[in-house]
Amino acid sequence: MKLKITILFAALGICLQAFAQDPQFVQFYASPMQLNPAMTGVHPGKWRVIANYREQWSSILDSKPYKSLSASFDAKSQIGRGDYLAYGFTALRDQAGSSNYLRQSGDFSLSYMKQLDGSRYRQYDQYLIGGAQVGFGQHSLDYGGLWFSSQFDNSSEQIDRSLSNGENINQSTDVYMNINAGLLWYAVFDDNQSLYFGGSLNHVNAPKVSFIDGDGQESIGMKWVLHAGGEIPFSHQLSLLPAAAVIGQGENMLALYGANVRYTNRDWQEVAIRSGLWGHLVKDVQGGFATPAVTFTAILEMERWNIGVSYDVATNQLSPPTNNRGAFELSLIYYHPATRREKVICPKL
Repeated sequence: MKLKITILFAALGICLQAFAQDPQFVQFYASPMQLNPAMTGVHPGKWRVIANYREQWSSILDSKPYKSLSASFDAKSQIGRGDYLAYGFTALRDQAGSSNYLRQSGDFSLSYMKQLDGSRYRQYDQYLIGGAQVGFGQHSLDYGGLWFSSQFDNSSEQIDRSLSNGENINQSTDVYMNINAGLLWYAVFDDNQSLYFGGSLNHVNAPKVSFIDGDGQESIGMKWVLHAGGEIPFSHQLSLLPAAAVIGQGENMLALYGANVRYTNRDWQEVAIRSGLWGHLVKDVQGGFATPAVTFTAILEMERWNIGVSYDVATNQLSPPTNNRGAFELSLIYYHPATRREKVICPKL
């Protein structure tokens, strides 16, 4: 049992360092505004609402699993013959561990969609998009679930939480401002082929997040994101949607890569299903690489709705202590239909 616990914490150290300070949804294509502010407005509808939920390590942290919840709204308005101004809002709540370490943020998004080629009268379009986000956030924790060395009673060899912890730490950080920016290019072709790639910089202002008064040393490191994807049709009904995202923050890196196979009835009331397999690759501060999990996904598309579920199967050093149980993730997307004049042809994410 002791060996399993040692392996677990070693593996968790690799994984948590790789994720750096930001939570990340494995279904990154279903949380586009969290990935890149230039994804604001990239959808076929008039407006879009997205909700994402992720729960991790419930197999070993029954009462305190890591939980991430996000919600977003975005819409666009035509400002030229083929150009659009898109705007939106995204909120994130991430809670982890016995201390109930809580990260909350809200960001306003704005993007400009410049049409490079195409027409709304045919199934072809090409856009270059620039986007930015400005928002606010705060971190907090609850000391009730923690104990410190000064609270260990040597005489009874027990923890006495009534003793002072000897620490001068606040329950929360100051509210900080956050700035993100990104670019995206995509093209959709007549035969249902598509291609897109983009990148973003997050926390460009390095916001301070210290729990100690007057300590300006702790900050959120700048994060960079590169991502790409598209659709490769095999037939009128069957296609492949590959995608990849590489995320770096400080000395750490996370890569998510894989593909979903999509089958559709191509009816006027289109229903489609997707399923796929996704790999993880992480790099920790020691420079080592690990593959902590693989993810299985399933998505149901019903006219205006996309419902996605995924499950991470723990691999490598995480397998024995977790019994291969990783994380569960759920995504829900609603598109409000656009009129023919407002409709923009976009790649399937």
